[in-house]
Amino acid sequence: MIPSDDPAATAAGHAPSNDSEQRPNTFYGRRKGKRLRDRQADLMGALLPKLRLPEAGPIDPHTLFAAPVDEVWLEIGFGGGEHLMAQAQAHSHVGIIGCEPFINGMAKLLALIDDAGIGNVRLQDADAIPVIDRLPDASITRVFILYPDPWPKRRHRRRRVVSDATLSKLGRVMRPGGELRFATDIDDYAAWTLARLDRSPDFVWQAERADDWREPWQGWFSTRYEQKAFREGRTPSYITAIRR
Repeated sequence: MIPSDDPAATAAGHAPSNDSEQRPNTFYGRRKGKRLRDRQADLMGALLPKLRLPEAGPIDPHTLFAAPVDEVWLEIGFGGGEHLMAQAQAHSHVGIIGCEPFINGMAKLLALIDDAGIGNVRLQDADAIPVIDRLPDASITRVFILYPDPWPKRRHRRRRVVSDATLSKLGRVMRPGGELRFATDIDDYAAWTLARLDRSPDFVWQAERADDWREPWQGWFSTRYEQKAFREGRTPSYITAIRR
């Protein structure tokens, strides 16, 4: 019997919806919050153009970085960049592509990169889906989707970044055996994601016991958003899916 607090319990009864339609290549949500500090504004003008992905055409991820990298990871919507920065510093042999349309989040990460002087990060200040479309087959080893906007209203759910279409795109660009890591503090979004993983031909959910979705990954760097969720009494789910 599936435990009552198992996110798959809800997912198992989640009927397929019309989210299999193409997710629009339109960014929903805020693009900018508070006014940027002077240094942040300077970095947006000076550092971001150096780290931004090429504007058009196919992207060869292994040619993006100054030094050779063993593999390339992708973070979709990195928020304030704390997790991406921690991963980049802990895995200098890995190149990381980060996509974040929210200007203030991008500015925060640029300041972290500038302070640390790291060279294994490339960025896109726009929606990740067009970037994924430009990547070669089987070129990405790990993908992070951490605490995405849950879009809780039913009429807005097709805006969720996790969809049948997105999983199909990720299945194309991820290597067999690669990891898709998803975290959310919204039970409905965990169930939504598991339902789509369950019917995906490209991914299999890796969970054999409760702690496999209750406990974060080894080396996990908790973000400010997650700490806010803990303070407000919400319990995160950490979902790992493997590319078949």
